[in-house]
Order: sequence, then structure tokens, then C-alpha cells
Amino acid sequence: MAGNNPTPTEYIQHHLQNLTFGLHPDNGWSIAHSAQEASDMGFWAVHLDTLGWSIGLGLLFIWLFKKAANTATTGVPGALQNFVELMVEFVDNSVKDTFHGKSRLIAPLALTIFCWVFLMNLMDLVPVDFLPLLAAKIGAMFGADPAHVYFKVVPTTDVNATIGMALSVFGLIIFYTIREKGFSGFIGELTLHPFNSPNKLVQALFIPVNFLLETVTLLAKPISLALRLFGNLYAGELIFILIAMIGLWQLPLHFAWGVFHILVITLQAFIFMMLTIVYLSMAVEKH
Repeated sequence: MAGNNPTPTEYIQHHLQNLTFGLHPDNGWSIAHSAQEASDMGFWAVHLDTLGWSIGLGLLFIWLFKKAANTATTGVPGALQNFVELMVEFVDNSVKDTFHGKSRLIAPLALTIFCWVFLMNLMDLVPVDFLPLLAAKIGAMFGADPAHVYFKVVPTTDVNATIGMALSVFGLIIFYTIREKGFSGFIGELTLHPFNSPNKLVQALFIPVNFLLETVTLLAKPISLALRLFGNLYAGELIFILIAMIGLWQLPLHFAWGVFHILVITLQAFIFMMLTIVYLSMAVEKH
């Protein structure tokens, strides 16, 4: 952290800075030692903490569900099997109620999204100083300055992660639209709606306006997915950091906010999943 007795501003900035690796104009390929160095690395720099936790939690999800599948029994189920069956049934019902097309991908996709996003959000309940201080101690063992070891543990508080997931959903929206309606149908949706007219000349005049409006609507889908998840989790993390700064009363406040935040992280995972299903359902529906 920035000094032994950081100011509140330094404390907050340190906790909100990612562990960034990239090509620095002066230092070459290296890990950033400050926010300015991370900025100087440009667009192609990667956040190692976000990637590490995202991949690790994704593997944890796969391992848990694979273990439940391998140990499933027709007798009295264990706690893990009960939980997995509950999750599968819940997501399956959500997909059946919302998705009006035919696809074997949507239900597994929805299950993966909900569980993966929930696990990433759940990291927000880990005490804000615990893992960053542990990372600083490990970095010091390898000769790094602890003040310059940054470590964020909640991938969904990194807008790069949420935009990456949203762009994947956006790609599926385009794919399903073209698969169900053809490329001409996809272009038709962008140019012939919402304003239309039986008069071909008038309809031709509407095309630029329709294209502008429909393009904004289309692009708003991944943007809304990414920023909604990022904004809520970023705000939650910031509140935890502010609570950690006030000292004596931080444990009761951490507990109270943590209990409330369990609802937030679950709701945000659910919303991300449901919006994905809704957007993909809209992609296959024919007007």
C-alpha cells in the first residue's frame, strides 16, 4: 500500500487498482507499479488479477458440478447434489418461461452465466484487506515493493470483465438472429423497423432513421449488460472499502452490509442471466 500510513485517498486508490501487465514505453513488458504506469501500457495491457480469479472461479464451477454429476445417486442425495439439482431446475424453468426458440445451448449457457457471475460477485464478501495484504506479503518475498503490489479480487468490479462477457452475449445475439432470419432478415430488422410504410419511396426515406434507431437499440443490449453489473458491484466494493476505513465499528457494519450485499450479488447474477435469455429470445422471434 502507499506508505505505512496511507491517506484515505491513497487507501481507496490502492484497493481499486488492478494488477496490470503490459508493454510499457520505458520499462518494456512488466507489471505496472502505479496507476500512471498502467495507463501508459495502453489498451492491450491485461489485468492479471481479473483473469486469474475469473478463470479460477470458472474452473471451480466446473469442478463442483462435475463432482455432483459423478457422485449423483437415485437414493438419498447429498447436499451438493441437492444444490446442483435445485440450480439446474431453477435455471431450466427460467429458460422455458422466457426463451421461445429451440436451442440446446441456452439452458447450459444460462446456468453457466448465473453460477459464474454469482461466484465472481461472491468474492466481494471477502474482507477487503485480507487478500491484497496477502498478495503484498507474497510480492515482498520476491523482492517487490509491497506499496506497489495491487490486487483486486472481484472480477465483476473490472469493467473489462463485464464488457468481455457482454460482448460474448452480443456475438450470440447476432449469430442467432442471422441463423433464424438469415442475413437479409438481420439487415431488414435494422432498416425496416420501427417505422414502415406500404409506399416503397417513403419506406426508403425511413431507412436511415430506422438504421440509426435500431443500431442504438442493438448496441444498448451489451452496454446495459456490462455497465449494470459493473456499476452495482463496483459501488458495493467501494462501500466495503469505506467501511474498512472507519476502524472500531467496521465489523458490525461489514456484517450488516454483507448480509444485504448477499441479496445484491445474487440479484445481479440473476439479472445478467435473465437479460441474456431475453435478448437471445428476441433474436429468434420473428416480427
